[in-house]
Amino acid sequence: MFTLAHWDGGPGPWILFLPLIWAAAVTGAVTALRRTAGRGRRPRWQPQPRPVGDAPLAVLGRRFASGEIDEDEYWRRLSVLDERFGDREGSG
Repeated sequence: MFTLAHWDGGPGPWILFLPLIWAAAVTGAVTALRRTAGRGRRPRWQPQPRPVGDAPLAVLGRRFASGEIDEDEYWRRLSVLDERFGDREGSG
């Protein structure tokens, strides 16, 4: 063991591999933790879902498209929804 620790009076070349081994171990542990801790959450890069079904804007759009309400009624109700729920999707 003494011959491995001292190479011509100093540490052997094997000592250079010790930091690499520790870096690989830490990187593997961090990667494993990130993969297991992130399960069940939606990744940040996925777009947010658009309103479908019974969302107020979807209902208003369907009613306007089917002719239940006219254009003036559509714009009046849309302005009320904007005041109540904030900015519409796609308008900035």
